[in-house]
Amino acid sequence: MQKLIQASTFSAVALAVSLSVSAAEPLLADQKLLYSTPVRENHTNLYWGDLHLHSKLSADAYILQTRLTKDQAFKFARGETVQADNGMPAKLRRPLDFLAVTDHAEYLGIYAQMALDDPRLDDWKMGVEWKELLRQGDMMSLALAFSDAIQTSAPEYLTPDSLRSSIWQEASAVADKYNEPGLFTAFVGYEWTSMITGDNLHRVVIYKDGAETASQMTPFSAQHSNDPEDLWDALADYEKQTGGEVLAIAHNGNVSNGRMFSPNRENGLPLDASYARKRARWEPVYETTQVKGDGEAHPYLSPDDEFADFETWDQGNITLGTDKEPEMLQYEYTRSALREGLRHEANLGTNPFKFGIIGSTDSHTGMATTNEDNFFGKFAHDEPSVDRTEKRMADQLQKIWRLVSSGLAAVWSGENTRESIFDAIKRREVYATSGTRIKLRFFGGWEYEQADVLSADYASIGYAKGVPMGGDLTRGPDAKAPRFMVAATRDPDGANLDRVQIIKGWLNASGETAEQIFDVALSDGRKKSWLTGEIPAVGNTVDSENVTYSNSIGAAELTAVWTDPEFDPEQRAFYYARVIQIPTPRWTAYDEKYFGAEIDPRAPKTIQDRAYSSPIWYTP
Repeated sequence: MQKLIQASTFSAVALAVSLSVSAAEPLLADQKLLYSTPVRENHTNLYWGDLHLHSKLSADAYILQTRLTKDQAFKFARGETVQADNGMPAKLRRPLDFLAVTDHAEYLGIYAQMALDDPRLDDWKMGVEWKELLRQGDMMSLALAFSDAIQTSAPEYLTPDSLRSSIWQEASAVADKYNEPGLFTAFVGYEWTSMITGDNLHRVVIYKDGAETASQMTPFSAQHSNDPEDLWDALADYEKQTGGEVLAIAHNGNVSNGRMFSPNRENGLPLDASYARKRARWEPVYETTQVKGDGEAHPYLSPDDEFADFETWDQGNITLGTDKEPEMLQYEYTRSALREGLRHEANLGTNPFKFGIIGSTDSHTGMATTNEDNFFGKFAHDEPSVDRTEKRMADQLQKIWRLVSSGLAAVWSGENTRESIFDAIKRREVYATSGTRIKLRFFGGWEYEQADVLSADYASIGYAKGVPMGGDLTRGPDAKAPRFMVAATRDPDGANLDRVQIIKGWLNASGETAEQIFDVALSDGRKKSWLTGEIPAVGNTVDSENVTYSNSIGAAELTAVWTDPEFDPEQRAFYYARVIQIPTPRWTAYDEKYFGAEIDPRAPKTIQDRAYSSPIWYTP
């Protein structure tokens, strides 16, 4: 008998939905119940979601056996049971609050339509050829043909405009069907899939608008251009032509071989003020953690950071066609990019890398799963099975055991609607987790007191006295040092917390950047040694044989009000919070126990999941 898999992913905040009409008044036949917006000033709720998910409409997902539809992806996110492509019924323990299904723009829906023998493909020579390969079951030849075609703009490789338009209209309409303001937000979106010589420059594109507006223009694909500047111009054109709103979110700088945050544009010229303004305008957040590795920091760049080597992917670019060189790393990771942004701002007047931090899954299964005990992989062919850890991603890339059960986007928003969540993303009041649901608040200002963070309404105090994560501080009174208020609470269905850290980066007078990590809240009464400067480890309760852990160590909640002891009012700086959980079993350990699988000895069996706030910037 099949076991019902309770795959995990969220909803820690209770929603209050009220009606726009009095309960005493009868409803007219055509009168619709409306969602009433909150009226409390400076009030935000925490909403959890995934802004980067794929269904069978993505060509690579279809080739690699994914058959779940966009409809099923939204149903799964809302808490309904679906049958995964490995035959297992799957359901989230906790539904998501929002979701964007962002299928690749390149050949969007084409393979799925081939399987249906869509007659609209009959007048397209390449479509006919590919349909025959699909009929023969020759998926390898189909995959090679797709790989050759995805980055070319030759006319014979392009999907006919009329077909692209009709498929996009159908795909975007699915989001409208599942969007329920106040209950669940379904975003229209797609992925722009630029890979220059195998170096990843991918962006997902998220619309504030519904299908009626979003479908007026078809997605801009890497076949139109693989230069992100051309993508931003296309987004500007969309807003001008439709009156809508849209933004882009880059991801996986760790497999870009130095291109993601390069000091040079794709045309070879150095970054200039125009580039900086455009990137800051169109890319307000960055996807720091996901299934293809965590991109917050790298041990080569941050050798004094004991937590920097976390789910690191640094073998090469996304295709593994070119090896990684050490000099590439500083242009690939979140923390180093934030540092680079300060330097560019001093020279250009605008910070091109002034982004908030989110996580998402990049799952190509149609299912957003992030809990270690029910990880469904990246593609359908690496969904749970006894031998999956020995397979390779896309049959030829990284070993499956390297995949990460990550991540989630956490948004502080006034309400669960497209408009409110989109606006929160644009103002960067968001944070990332590696799959856990740690609740995290982070505020910066000048007047916070130790008692503030212990107040029942500490969030209201946080807004009243300063700015939330994603915000800006300028020179304070009498050039005093800023104070930061941070509060972290463990996932109610997860592990205790090890510590809270504030990570600072700054630009000195000589134009060089630096960083420092401050441990501002430690669990279990631990203190830094005055002799060695070291902090005792939190411990490890993981039972490897039974694949369990205990919350007998760590803390359910950690708070702090912290003042920068080395503040220089003349230096540009950024600050963000990092929250570390106690050790727990990794998904590879659960596979070993559940299936009796043989796991590669190089594969980690434990993990310390974490959360990263968006930064707060200080500008003199």
